[in-house]
Amino acid sequence: MPALKLTEEAPGYYTLKGSLTFASIDSHAPQPFKFLRGVDSMSIDLSQLQASDSAGLALMIEWIRQSRMSRVKLSFRNIPEQLMALARISGLNDSDYFIGHDLNTTSSPTDNS
Repeated sequence: MPALKLTEEAPGYYTLKGSLTFASIDSHAPQPFKFLRGVDSMSIDLSQLQASDSAGLALMIEWIRQSRMSRVKLSFRNIPEQLMALARISGLNDSDYFIGHDLNTTSSPTDNS
């Protein structure tokens, strides 16, 4: 399973690559959000995830918790259908954190549209 990699594409806009699964998440996975101080908002694009499961959703919930504590507006974009299904079961799909799972409904800061 590919390791998780969070890459800053533009200020406040990140892409998460790899697998967001129990097998790929380790104790260091929540730590990328320690840099949230001084940031007002952050968007994470999940379109390049190769796999996801309930452990991935749990990690996303932990990141939401950390963003709340840091008073940072966090959103996830281009969420894979499998994660959206898990979010629906958990009642999270209607929250402001989850923005679309259709690549055609959201845009990145590099789009000129």
